[in-house]
Amino acid sequence: MSFPFEMFVGLRYLRARRRNGFISFISLMSVIGIALGVAALIVVLSVMNGFQKEIRGRMLSVVSHLEVSSYDSRVGNWPTLAAALAQQPHVLAAAPYVYAQGLLSSGGAVRGALVRGVLPGSEGKVVDLVQQMQKGTLEALQPGRFGILLGVELARQLGVVVGDKVTLITPQGNVTPAGMMPRLKQFTVAGIFKVGMFEYDSSLAMIHLNDAQVLFRMGQQVSGMRLKLDDPMQAPQLKAQLNGRLGGNLMVSDWTDMNSNYFRAVQIEKRMMFIILTLIVAVAAFNLVSTLVMVVTDKQADIAILRTLGASPASIMKIFMIQGSVAGVLGTLSGVLAGLLVAFNLDVILPAIETVLGMRLLSSDVYMIDYLPSDVQMSDVTTIAVISLVLSLLATLYPSWRAARTRPAEALRYE
Repeated sequence: MSFPFEMFVGLRYLRARRRNGFISFISLMSVIGIALGVAALIVVLSVMNGFQKEIRGRMLSVVSHLEVSSYDSRVGNWPTLAAALAQQPHVLAAAPYVYAQGLLSSGGAVRGALVRGVLPGSEGKVVDLVQQMQKGTLEALQPGRFGILLGVELARQLGVVVGDKVTLITPQGNVTPAGMMPRLKQFTVAGIFKVGMFEYDSSLAMIHLNDAQVLFRMGQQVSGMRLKLDDPMQAPQLKAQLNGRLGGNLMVSDWTDMNSNYFRAVQIEKRMMFIILTLIVAVAAFNLVSTLVMVVTDKQADIAILRTLGASPASIMKIFMIQGSVAGVLGTLSGVLAGLLVAFNLDVILPAIETVLGMRLLSSDVYMIDYLPSDVQMSDVTTIAVISLVLSLLATLYPSWRAARTRPAEALRYE
């Protein structure tokens, strides 16, 4: 033999037809269980990665990669600051903004809104809002015309369409003989956008930067600068660098800071799903324990004969570890192949299931997206495969140790 006899005997036991068909059935169920657990873990993590990537993309269509602002939300001489920031490494564009809160009123409807003053030419270079516009364009915002862009849900709640009038009520008031009176300004709806995230679609409104400066009494100042990077994942590192270079009362925040609660919740959910599904793989892997225990009991005479021929307890242990490990490897590889096959074809599988069931499983009226995105990360696949193989190997230790303790005289007494 060109390889150790432990390998030969272990593979021989795996291929042989056992007298007890129930053992073969349990062994097959163990392999299938491992494969299903591994496949489910790969598919679920791929879908969660896909959702995270999709939501991150939609979020970055309205949220900049970096924001430079001040503690009092007033930044002067912003053209000079914009030119300096544009020279920083990894920075592709910079755009000023004015940020404030207000109330929008139309007819009898009143809704709170986050009002953002922007320069259309610069804003389009920082965020990809152009593709999110359902009606109108970003360039429809012209200084002095007091046009406004509304999120689709905010427009629906106010009951307005492009061309309608809305009244913006600002927190800053005017002092009159009758007391403090709120400032009111009428705007014309110039466009409606849809990001696909309720938080922004239901609260965000955009006006021209000059109109915002007049309305909120900013003079020539702005609230801050929005930056676009060549790689959004470099935002935390660049933030740390800029915080050390910028002086005065300027501070820098990145897009992960501005949405920290969301990303923290996603990470916690992903970890919990990984742990839960890993337990399923563990249960399937440890089914190998019962399978190997029955095999060891069934092969008592064979073990005794091997011992009398000179096989050591370590060799007997290796035989059954090889047998169980091969089953774990078969289940893991089958699960990886099945999981990758499903994860890469979810865009075909889900519509097919919906056609068979005659119903929509993911409705765009309820969920953010009406399809299952999938982002297969090979690091996740490798981790899942390694964990499955390690659990399968651990499951073989006790039955193999028990086989190694078999005493030839007692095993052959009744043969």
